[in-house]
Amino acid sequence: MMRAILMAVMMWLCATAVAAQDLSGLARVDPARSTISDGWFGGTEITLGLSQGVPFRVFTLADPARLVVDFREVDFSGVSPDTLLPESGRVAAIRFGAFKPGWSRLVMDLAEPMVPDTIAMPVNASSGQAVLNIALRGTEDADFAAQAGAPPDANWAVEAAAPPPVGQDDSFVVVIDPGHGGIDPGAVRETTSEKELMLDIGIALRDALRRAGGVEVVLTRDTDTFVSLTGRVALAHQVGADAFVSLHADALSQGQARGATVYTLSEEASDAASAQLAAQHDRADILAGVDLSGTDDQVAAVLMDLARTETMPRTDTLATALIDAMDTAGGPMNRRPRREAAFSVLKSADIPSVLVEVGFLSDQRDLANLRDPIWRAVMVEALATGILQWRDDDLAMRPLIRQ
Repeated sequence: MMRAILMAVMMWLCATAVAAQDLSGLARVDPARSTISDGWFGGTEITLGLSQGVPFRVFTLADPARLVVDFREVDFSGVSPDTLLPESGRVAAIRFGAFKPGWSRLVMDLAEPMVPDTIAMPVNASSGQAVLNIALRGTEDADFAAQAGAPPDANWAVEAAAPPPVGQDDSFVVVIDPGHGGIDPGAVRETTSEKELMLDIGIALRDALRRAGGVEVVLTRDTDTFVSLTGRVALAHQVGADAFVSLHADALSQGQARGATVYTLSEEASDAASAQLAAQHDRADILAGVDLSGTDDQVAAVLMDLARTETMPRTDTLATALIDAMDTAGGPMNRRPRREAAFSVLKSADIPSVLVEVGFLSDQRDLANLRDPIWRAVMVEALATGILQWRDDDLAMRPLIRQ
């Protein structure tokens, strides 16, 4: 099967029929008309009921095997993965959500190599309702790998949404990176998700820094959209960032982790928990359906080639400033608040970069704090204080560093 057919790129459907219905708003998923079922003799049928037809595209990714469907765009509100996939089979798991402004994504993990045999989205001429039908058939590993790959224009998927600011040469630019977003919720505890908490804290931190003056702040995302790890780092370079601060509140399934923690880059993690967190962060891009082939090797090559003799001590002082400010504000801090791990978002060789675990959703005390708007406001002010103190100290030290 030709790869162009497999991708079904940007299929515009029954434009005149849909227009005649004067449809408005986003297409919505109807769980009652949606099923994922395995056939008795192989193959899988995917049916997704929609309130109206939308442009979409389909492609597969390997390592691990995934089927990806992009929509422009679909509202998955009120739909749970368990509703669409009550039991895992040849489709082992599914995820969906916002991926970029104007785009939604559905990702299916495949338990065995399968490729689309037929793809269609018929639209009812009278009601405007649509049904996405995808029939998957089994194939050999080599054939699957040969057909797998992101569309040629997939670079839009790794770009951060925030535009570069127009700043002066002597301006101080800090990039605030609210972790996760869109199809990637991060850690979730009951109704509390990491992506929503970090977006709230990120926006509040941006506002606090702007109120202080003398700072240009760029958010890697200011809405509930997905931004890849490489896109977050790329944005920091595009805007000429003086500092990069990534915000998280993860969960650890093994061991105990509690209290605010600041991470800096090291290829060898300072402890097992840090290694686990770094692996979880890198896995987020794969779960969201991003093709990362070659990315890690490229980043590693840059790290080995570039001398980081100036950036590393500046990063250390940034981490110390943030820890001191949060500790002064009452924390609570982790018993070892300074740690190291190979987080991909920290791999800019020329930008002081830190990752702040404001707390851990897997700890009941931290979870209660993170849900408390007053506690969050105190931590936001502490983070702003730490960044501003580091800026002043860093500017004072620059002439001595150059000498």
